[in-house]
Amino acid sequence: MLRCKMIMFSKTVLIVCFLCINILGEAIIAGTRPVVMATRGVVVTGHHRASDAGLEMLKKGGNAIDAGVAAVFAQTVVEFNRFGLGGEVPILIHLARQNKVVVINGQGFAPRRATIEWFQEHNIDYIPGDGFLGAVVPSVVDTLLLALKEFGTLSLADVLAPAIELAENGFPIYGEFRGHILEQEQRFRTEWNSSAKIFLPGGNVPELGDVFIQKDLAKTLKRLVAAEEVNKNWGREVSLQAVRDLFYRGELAREIVACQKDFKSSDANGMVSAGLLEVEDFAQYRAVIEEPTKTTYRGIEIYKAGFWSQGPVLLQTLNILEGYDLKKLGHNKPAYIHLLAEAMKLAYADREWYYADPDFVEIPQQGLLSKDYAAKRRKLIDLKNPSLIMRPGNPYMFQSDHMTHGQIPDSIELIPDTPGTTGTRVGDAAGNVFSATPSGGWFRHTPILEGLGFVLSTRGQAFTLDPKRANSLAPHKRPRTTLTPSLALKKGRPYLAWGTPGGDAQDQVNLQVLLNVIEFDMDIQEATDAVMFQIFDFPSSFYQHASRPGVLKIEDRVPTAVIEGLEKLGHTVLVDKPWSIGDSTALRVDLQRGVLFGAAGPRRGKSYALGW
Repeated sequence: MLRCKMIMFSKTVLIVCFLCINILGEAIIAGTRPVVMATRGVVVTGHHRASDAGLEMLKKGGNAIDAGVAAVFAQTVVEFNRFGLGGEVPILIHLARQNKVVVINGQGFAPRRATIEWFQEHNIDYIPGDGFLGAVVPSVVDTLLLALKEFGTLSLADVLAPAIELAENGFPIYGEFRGHILEQEQRFRTEWNSSAKIFLPGGNVPELGDVFIQKDLAKTLKRLVAAEEVNKNWGREVSLQAVRDLFYRGELAREIVACQKDFKSSDANGMVSAGLLEVEDFAQYRAVIEEPTKTTYRGIEIYKAGFWSQGPVLLQTLNILEGYDLKKLGHNKPAYIHLLAEAMKLAYADREWYYADPDFVEIPQQGLLSKDYAAKRRKLIDLKNPSLIMRPGNPYMFQSDHMTHGQIPDSIELIPDTPGTTGTRVGDAAGNVFSATPSGGWFRHTPILEGLGFVLSTRGQAFTLDPKRANSLAPHKRPRTTLTPSLALKKGRPYLAWGTPGGDAQDQVNLQVLLNVIEFDMDIQEATDAVMFQIFDFPSSFYQHASRPGVLKIEDRVPTAVIEGLEKLGHTVLVDKPWSIGDSTALRVDLQRGVLFGAAGPRRGKSYALGW
């Protein structure tokens, strides 16, 4: 598939593979990572120690769900700059015995006291992305306990052991982690003393390679294990429920609430305030198991989380693109990039108008995912010019139940433009697959909860304070999250699991990775390594919700002719660093041959695939 140049020195032949030409005529960086191949299990995460943790569970006799839960817990320790115990983690799971895909809605909800009126009374236009006002109920513990109880086989003590060891004994600090401490050093010193105690040991920023220890986090994780141990004679289900009760109804809930009430923090709005969470919020929160959303593309079944996430954006975009011959356009040629960008704009416009927590908003789900609706939307694409307005469609006419609806705008006003996530993919020999996109609860935007060793997520910033919008704030409502794991079946059997960090760009990158595999026959490492691009033609899901209509950002590994071609089509092209958009983790399953394949993106320099 790749043609590499050979350079001969005397009798020695050096095969230089750093610059190769693939069959599509593109220059790509080849061999950034090998595709990991194994027969008993593959684990791909954002850090090699988390991948180690997952693989350890497979070797203990656990399944992909046990391994995924252990890996995610380990990621709360070694990737705390991008994800922590106070964050959130939507999960897609393929269950081999039932040959069924399920979703665990692992997104926390807003406090009871968090109302539009409260923010208006305090003259706040946007929920901040730092401090405590954007905090939602942390969902990680409940989500992972639910996955373990319903679909796993091991004990909590088993799956938490690697995370506890990493927190208690430490791990060598790496560049990105240290860089994020440096970014926040002054805030730690001047405002967040509880964070300074952990991230500035001895009063200094740790050096690269220093062993970084998190004693308080280790103690918190040990308290969870102790709750299981005390109740183990009552059976697995009761002991895991006891752990959940400790975190959501017991001492830990009370301690978390007290910390965010006692510790006032400044935020991007210039306010100094305590948090709004109460013990009652924790008691009422539940992670839930749901049916996934899905579509088919070229005969492959693509599964995503529900409309409380941005996941269906990928499904809508695929439905639109199915009407085109993408191979004929050529991979990452100007016409191809333009078409993908325009199709994504239509899907993201629908995201802005319709997507929200379905417990609070009636969503025309059937219509949005209808192939006929996609055909109608497809007609809006101009192959010669980019759209500069956001145009939500009318999916109601494609609903079988004839839902009533209000006025749909021709376009939505956009605000001119003025942040961490990771990934976890696991497959086992039986065909179980675990695909998660953990995020939130990172240490950069919220102070450490004193004595507990973790921080709260600020996912509440994704809400709008406009009551006319579907994703407007309400008590105990889940914010529409950008977190969007992916899973695909081929001929009814597991085929792909993949995902990426990147906020609003997640399903833009997920789309490109999938098309690289399906349309252009790339292996999963090539698919993640390929040049990525993203658009900004919709309100951001983060603080101030800005947008940049017409702007297309692309990695600096494409020929000048591609950039010039996009500019001739009318795009404002921003050329970014060569490896800067997304950082996919991917798993491919070949049950017929009994082989699993893992790929880890090179962009952040720490994602890792391991096999057994």
